[in-house]
Amino acid sequence: QVQLVESGGGLVQAGGSLRLSCAASGSFVSIGAMGWYRAVPGKQRDLVALITRGSSTDYGHFAEGRFTISRDNAKNTVYLYMNSLKPEDTAVYYCYAEGKSTYWGQGTQVTVSS
Repeated sequence: QVQLVESGGGLVQAGGSLRLSCAASGSFVSIGAMGWYRAVPGKQRDLVALITRGSSTDYGHFAEGRFTISRDNAKNTVYLYMNSLKPEDTAVYYCYAEGKSTYWGQGTQVTVSS
């Protein structure tokens, strides 16, 4: 199986920046698309950003222009660069990956103070 381990979450001031990282490990042949979703308590996970192995990207509307997703295929790692953070960005951010199946990280908390 594939394990996804996120890092980089924390508390930041509005207008600040964070970089999230997610590394895939375990037993797998290859990882396809990777990305990030986020959720607040009681709500479904919303797409933040997705990136294919060929580096095509897709962003949630709230992320466009502020967040940037990238990946390092050699390291099986995906990054999310979050800039101009707003209190509304406060959520648990979950790493996502596609392989033989679909995989989810356990989530990392991002809190943006006003």
